[in-house]
Amino acid sequence: MAQPKIGVLVMSYGTPESMEDVKEYYTHIRRGNPPSEEQLADLTGRYEAIVGGFFPLRKNTDNQVAGLQATLDRLAPDCYVCYQGLKHAKPYIEDGVKQMREDGITEAVGIVLAPHYSTMSVGSYIKRAKETADSVGIRMKFVEEYHLHPKLVEALTVRVIDGIGKLGSEPSANDVKVLFSAHSLPERIVQMKDPYPEQLLATSKAVAEAAGVQDWEFTWQSAGRTHEPWLGPDILDTLQAISGAGAKKVLGAPIGFVSDHLEVLYDLDIEAKAEADKLGMQFERIEMLNTDPLYMEVLADSVIGANAK
Repeated sequence: MAQPKIGVLVMSYGTPESMEDVKEYYTHIRRGNPPSEEQLADLTGRYEAIVGGFFPLRKNTDNQVAGLQATLDRLAPDCYVCYQGLKHAKPYIEDGVKQMREDGITEAVGIVLAPHYSTMSVGSYIKRAKETADSVGIRMKFVEEYHLHPKLVEALTVRVIDGIGKLGSEPSANDVKVLFSAHSLPERIVQMKDPYPEQLLATSKAVAEAAGVQDWEFTWQSAGRTHEPWLGPDILDTLQAISGAGAKKVLGAPIGFVSDHLEVLYDLDIEAKAEADKLGMQFERIEMLNTDPLYMEVLADSVIGANAK
């Protein structure tokens, strides 16, 4: 009799599937509070600005789950089966766990499509998955972070070197300012001694060293619009600062994200590029990981490692 497979819950933030779903999606993000007409128009406008409202994150996430499944099938044949669980869209994290149980899964591993751990991000995904898994009788282990996995550093390093090349330079020339970035979180995580900022700096340093980049810094982006302060400086402010210091070529390296979606296609490709143009600087961005084979191996290695513990 064949051994039951290990379930793999692949978790991510989620995105609406169509323009009609934006309000429901935004309401879920706001914990059941519908957005104002102004807030809804702003978010809808941002989606419309990226390829006419096409929703790349959903497709990219589906492809990443399929890519991870294919990689696990190659590295550990007939051992794992992947499911998807989203934080703010269907299938929700709870849906993914319950589907595993309906399919007879009793042991599983959860992994988030985000390399860096924070109690407010990855920790919240894990909490929801664990609570549901416990309630339906699934023993679930979790990958908490993989921010210094050698293959992740390698994949990002290649992208940084290629991005510098697009600006007509070489890393050794040091005439390109590399701005590593990630999604901001509320400042209170600092008092909580949350590892998120430290892990992001560790990845930035590892990639810069591997790429031979000396002129780099870390900045934040995509802060939420709430009353509490968020981590900064924001990338738009950083662009102004480095322009004042004489920077002419800038490479955006959003290492906190793993696929093309709103925070990349709008916040960087539209907003940050417009700001750089206004300041008279060239701005390019590294290609996202998406389904890069090295990234798929990072995820697969992490899942197999967590299951072995």
